[in-house]
Amino acid sequence: MREDLRFYIGGQWVDPIESNAIDVINPATEKAFGRVSMGGAADVDRAVAAARDAFATYSRTAKAERVSLLKKIVACYQGRLDDLAETISQEMGAPISLATSAQAPMGLAHLNGALDVLAEYEFERARGTTLIIKEPIGVCGFITPWNWPMNQIMCKVAPALAAGCTIVLKPSEVTPLSAIVLGEIIDEAGVPPGVFNLVNGDGLGVGAAISAHPGVDMVSITGSTRAGVLVAKAAAATVKRVTQELGGKSANILLRDADLKDAVTHGVQKCFGNSGQSCTAPSRMFVHESQHAEALDIAQMVASGFAPGDPSSPDTIMGPVANGSQYDKIQALIQSGIDEGARLVCGGTGKPAGLGTGYYVKPTVFGSVTNEMTIAREEIFGPVLAILPYKTEEEAIALANDTEYGLSGCVYSGDVKHAVAVASQLRAGQVHINGQSVDFTAPFGGYKRSGNGREWGVEGFEEFLETKALMGALP
Repeated sequence: MREDLRFYIGGQWVDPIESNAIDVINPATEKAFGRVSMGGAADVDRAVAAARDAFATYSRTAKAERVSLLKKIVACYQGRLDDLAETISQEMGAPISLATSAQAPMGLAHLNGALDVLAEYEFERARGTTLIIKEPIGVCGFITPWNWPMNQIMCKVAPALAAGCTIVLKPSEVTPLSAIVLGEIIDEAGVPPGVFNLVNGDGLGVGAAISAHPGVDMVSITGSTRAGVLVAKAAAATVKRVTQELGGKSANILLRDADLKDAVTHGVQKCFGNSGQSCTAPSRMFVHESQHAEALDIAQMVASGFAPGDPSSPDTIMGPVANGSQYDKIQALIQSGIDEGARLVCGGTGKPAGLGTGYYVKPTVFGSVTNEMTIAREEIFGPVLAILPYKTEEEAIALANDTEYGLSGCVYSGDVKHAVAVASQLRAGQVHINGQSVDFTAPFGGYKRSGNGREWGVEGFEEFLETKALMGALP
């Protein structure tokens, strides 16, 4: 049993003001393997005070100093990759192969991306006789989720540090231990006291306090749309900047000129990756009605290769979902698909054979889905794919856009120009053409109820900057 009961505030590991510990559950065993403390508003006050004190000096550091600091963090992070991967796998059930190849290294990718942006960024620009200056926005409060813990922490922390901001982080209470490893990395790298602060806790106890705190200049949340709305409301009274990366129900349009087998195969793999627990998962697959039956056969074949199993085994490609409440939600949504008349191609309710313990979900594919069904409208956040037939390309685009979300999407075609023509009509922040993989330099964020603001790349970096105009500063 791991016990990490302290918070990282002002460059020190400190006890919480009030003792309130919870268990951290391994979703593969349903048993506790660690304990952390849950903070409250008084702990947030301490962290914000430390961050404000540190901002006075850290915000004035030269670019070269911050480049040097980020390189030290990169080196320390590299030395803890195995620890991070193992911790993430235990916390949220990611197969150790995924945790090692993607979950843990994602944080490193964001650190290197922030370094690249910082090295090239011009903080002062001339416009006539006016000097335009970009300055760090201030103390940043970060509220992050459990599904890609290091990715979603570091895509905020890395550019904030690069910009000259100071930080108060509340990671998910489901995955707090990987954040503690990050705190150890930050400490080892010699980040100045108060620049990075970590307070574990839940949304009500810590998230709300960060969002409403008058000493926080910006709050950034990755989470559900419901949580994003609550954060925005709490932040409104102090008129702080709010960026939100929220839910998704991404459309995947397979045009008739696409290679159907390749497109369906890749679409199923992307939907089921990380046990379906990705906000960008293409969980609505649109296929032409003439190809619908064949697409179902291909999807069933691909899904059969996603046998859930022990995440600690190097051969496992799908682990459990992260917690019991998420498991129950997914089961209810699968049942709704059955009740509302979708065709169950494979999977269904209940746990896979031989896996009575652990929050394991059967890889599930539905066909003959309509866009009015619950499984086509709600974010399931599990290995559940809905396949919807369409008659015309125009109908496919209209159905894809008929959602309250707009985070991501996919288009497959035998002609890239054709795919681009369709992708440009989707109301989403990112669209992947023909299975294109992630680009860490591209801005990431959503339309509609998928959030506002952008992360990653130059656009994500600039979210942490304010703009000042010095008129008459230039001849």
